Amino acid sequence: MGMICAVVFQRQGRLYYADPGSLTPSVGDHVLYPTEDGAEVAEVVWAPQWVSEDVGGLPELAGLAGSVDLDRAEISRKKRAAARVASRKLIREHDLPMKVSGVDYVHDANRTTIYFTAPHRVDFRALVRDLSATLHGRVELRQLSARDEARLTGGIGSCGRELCCSTFLVDFEPVSVRMAKDQDLPLNPLRISGACGRLMCCLKYEHPLYDEFAAKAPAVGEEVETPDGEGTVVGHNVPSESVVVRLAADGRRSACALASVCSSRKAYEGSLRPEPASEARSSDSGGVH
Repeated sequence: MGMICAVVFQRQGRLYYADPGSLTPSVGDHVLYPTEDGAEVAEVVWAPQWVSEDVGGLPELAGLAGSVDLDRAEISRKKRAAARVASRKLIREHDLPMKVSGVDYVHDANRTTIYFTAPHRVDFRALVRDLSATLHGRVELRQLSARDEARLTGGIGSCGRELCCSTFLVDFEPVSVRMAKDQDLPLNPLRISGACGRLMCCLKYEHPLYDEFAAKAPAVGEEVETPDGEGTVVGHNVPSESVVVRLAADGRRSACALASVCSSRKAYEGSLRPEPASEARSSDSGGVH
């Protein structure tokens, strides 16, 4: 059990969790969040509260942000805006197939990092020299993948909510088309792809439930017994933990809870059928001649 809070560096941006330590900030307060390049100003969106899970290893807030910190954050914001405009202008002048996805600025080191996407590797050495001269500081360029770009720029998913990768998702886990098949989802790329053009990360969220259901549920086409009578399984409904059975008596379909469905007595009796006499004698001999 421990205390935890959440902050963002940009409105509607990704959540970063932290240990508030001795601080008790409220929602909307500005705090100093430790990063590799020093403490950065962030806004509290989730006030500190106790959680039952083990939250060890979270970075601890460095303190509340003062007027000097807020002024520095405003300078950084203006530097990022200027760098975005300058980089787009110089990219056009150098005729490079690049698209600026985001800009980061470290005040103490006077270092600007520009994130971009491109269809292939780009020789941007001349561009870096011109950017350094224009921005009067050190400049780094980093190429992003499609998923990293979606995380950085944000957006709205097909569910109508903010993208998972730009809000709470920490790591990208592998997602396969097999997961969509197991969940009976349409294999239309437009239906199962996210804003990045890759398979949606949320396909993995419920997939373990489908695996568990498949392990204990009768297969489609199997004869079963239900409270409504004998029938054949014609469908599964994983969210409701039920199977759809076509009853043998009248042909109608019935949704039955998985716990109330039993395998057919024929299959059960077949598993208990005694072995033929010849096989029994062979097994009794124990292989000794």
